[in-house]
Amino acid sequence: MTNNFAVALDGPSGAGKSSVAKAVASRLGILYVDTGAMYRAIGLAVLRQGIGEDDTAGIVHTLPGLSVALRHAVDGQHVLLNGKDVSGEIRTGQAAQYASKVSAVPEVRAFLLDTQRALAREQSVIMDGRDIGTVILPDAEVKIFLTARPEARAKRRYQELAARGEPVTLESVLADIERRDEQDRNRPIAPLRQAGDAVLLDNSSLDLEGTIREVLRIISEKTGVHS
Repeated sequence: MTNNFAVALDGPSGAGKSSVAKAVASRLGILYVDTGAMYRAIGLAVLRQGIGEDDTAGIVHTLPGLSVALRHAVDGQHVLLNGKDVSGEIRTGQAAQYASKVSAVPEVRAFLLDTQRALAREQSVIMDGRDIGTVILPDAEVKIFLTARPEARAKRRYQELAARGEPVTLESVLADIERRDEQDRNRPIAPLRQAGDAVLLDNSSLDLEGTIREVLRIISEKTGVHS
């Protein structure tokens, strides 16, 4: 294998992909690329301009005036929208819903695709999303599909949102998870699905540290790289 390698970490909402990817990147000394954050940033821009989440023409019209970048600092990855840090604002439930919608627009995906692939060409990366192993990095050396039962994912997301003071209920979060699963599986552009050569990892009964260990084990088996 080459010195550089790519890890594609796909899976449904609430499976813990971002938390796992961040930790794995830190332990292996590789770059974490949060593609979901990029789509959330575009979703936030659309939301701020009062454009409906199903207004495809309106969404596409916003793209020429947008720039999305990732900045890596001591305290982690920051997401910049037109040069301004929106790392906190993109983590709301509404921004997540808009992200799921805008990510189904071909022009939005093309807008971000070259940037994402260029990062993987230049260095070793772990990239998480819905279609990393199937579309964005189909030749990734390691592909993992991380999933969990909807109830387990809803409980985690509820705890995360409640800790930030958002007024949510477990029932509403579960309903949102199930709606997004259905939407992501059935969208015509880059639907959520497991790549044929991806390792399936169900972490319903694993905590974060247990999931990280399993992902590191899979990466080690595929690349020989150890943390």
